[in-house]
Amino acid sequence: MGKTSDLTAVQKTIIDTLHKEGKTQKVIAKEAGCSQSSVSKHINRQAKGRKKCGRKKCTSSRDNRTLQRIVTTNPFKNVGEIHKEWTAAGVSASRTTTRRLMKDMGFRCRIPCVKPLLNMKQRKKRLTWAKDKKDWTDAEWSKVMFSDESKFCISFGNQGPRVWRKSGEAQNPRCMRSSVKFPPSVMVWGAMSSAGVGPLCFLRSRVNAAVYQEVLEHFMLPAADQLYGDADFTFQQDLAPAHSAKTTSTWFKDHGIPVLDWPANSPDLNPIENLWGIVKRRMQYARPNNAEELKTTIRATWALITPEQCHRLIESMPRRITAVIEAKGAPTKY
Repeated sequence: MGKTSDLTAVQKTIIDTLHKEGKTQKVIAKEAGCSQSSVSKHINRQAKGRKKCGRKKCTSSRDNRTLQRIVTTNPFKNVGEIHKEWTAAGVSASRTTTRRLMKDMGFRCRIPCVKPLLNMKQRKKRLTWAKDKKDWTDAEWSKVMFSDESKFCISFGNQGPRVWRKSGEAQNPRCMRSSVKFPPSVMVWGAMSSAGVGPLCFLRSRVNAAVYQEVLEHFMLPAADQLYGDADFTFQQDLAPAHSAKTTSTWFKDHGIPVLDWPANSPDLNPIENLWGIVKRRMQYARPNNAEELKTTIRATWALITPEQCHRLIESMPRRITAVIEAKGAPTKY
């Protein structure tokens, strides 16, 4: 009867009751029918609480703060580099412990998002632009025709869907993705508004000011007629050299088309970027064999874009602007 684990539930209840009444351990042991040492151990354990089991931690709170500072200062270091720097600070811990503590702190190893580099001048201009447009309504944004170019390739590298295959089918052509050194690609110009998308233009040569003005003449103007009719609209474009050329500015003035002022390196503010992403995701299972088949696939996928999808993307403009203001001009999640 020397161990508290030998005590029955009834005995433990008796001990707890009599102890609260102020009885001595000798009296309690006699009433409960157990040894005095069992009573003492039970009372002490109840008072102190059960001791924690397991191995004692090898790092202190200060050590953990040092680790968090190392990871936060340079999040692109791998576990080995982080562990080396941490142990150099006088901490004795294994690489496995380092990885586990980083995970406990909430750090996860992920592929980083790629965003355009913004210098301080560009960030200030983005912030100023966002503050200037923060009170625009959905009706005002619906009058804007957003435009952009995008490159489509037959091979999308290592991205795309995974494959379900059985053991030994790794070399089966049905389970393989083809790749070439210089995959055929096409450059596409497109435009959208809250009312839907306009016709696509496949660019055959490098886009200079002259080529871009032909695109505006033969594709942007028909898109404006299709999406706006006789209503007024504002055209959006980025600051590519062909777009900001003096002859291009003259073209817009001659045609009486206002152009929305636009900050540099700001694809996160252009909803058509998300539209290109939708098209490319829908095409990830397609396997065009040449550039012409690729164009056919792009046209067919673009034709499936609904006005509702475009409207939802345009409606995100106030949220994009708020995100830029909160980020003080830095890149956003969009």
